[in-house]
Amino acid sequence: MTSNVHAAEMPMRAAICAVLLALLSSCTNVPLQQGGSLGSYAGMTASGGSLTKAKLRVNSPAVLAAQTVRIAPTRVENAGGSFEPKDLALLTNAIDRALCGGLSDRFKVVGPDQPADLVVHATVTDIVATNRAVAATSTVATLGASVAMVPIPRIPIGLGGLSAEAEAVGQDGTQQAAMIWSRGANMLTTKARISAVGDAYSLSSAFGADFSRMLVKGQDPFKARSSIRLMQKIKASFGSDPKYDACKAFGPAPGIKGAVAGQLGLPPSWSDKGAAVSQ
Repeated sequence: MTSNVHAAEMPMRAAICAVLLALLSSCTNVPLQQGGSLGSYAGMTASGGSLTKAKLRVNSPAVLAAQTVRIAPTRVENAGGSFEPKDLALLTNAIDRALCGGLSDRFKVVGPDQPADLVVHATVTDIVATNRAVAATSTVATLGASVAMVPIPRIPIGLGGLSAEAEAVGQDGTQQAAMIWSRGANMLTTKARISAVGDAYSLSSAFGADFSRMLVKGQDPFKARSSIRLMQKIKASFGSDPKYDACKAFGPAPGIKGAVAGQLGLPPSWSDKGAAVSQ
């Protein structure tokens, strides 16, 4: 009898998985943007994951030999629309914060006035704006469903996205690693925020993690096995002090307040106070 029940459940589970995969793949199509901020785009190979598009190149011996890294402030080259300067500042600072946290896994991160084996700089090349009205509707529907304990996906229109690029340059000015990256929000894993940069902000940590993992491992981050220092990551996500003083310049992670803000669909500025010092 039990085996018959399990056999009957299998088609249903398969159907549910198929629906979830379809919803997960229903994301904004954000093309890779070659922004022109990198010293070279030669020798890049296509990579990426199920949700992310990327092209990259890494000089593994040179990157793995490096011990210190300095992070130059992320810039916006093409906002792709009209965005508030304060929102762009929060977005670029969130990228810097994610880079600093990720690179701390192996490198010593130094301040802006100190020498380093590698200098990292990133550039936002495109922002696909989040439709705030649709995000608000999705948030209301999600909160209503959560009361009834029925999870529902976001409305599949008005989703935003982010395109960015970054490189790591050695002391002699030679590019040692580079990446072009893009990703769109999806209906399941990207919480709706009532902000034009809401989705781009949410995706900023993914970009920072992918690029920093490439430098930490010295290889394609989408193929490398991750060995994340879990406790350090958890503490940082809750707003505790970062491993290196240089990372304090980017301010603390929003922590629990940020998680609550994400659930309620509030703009990034509600929980993220941005950089701790002027850069």
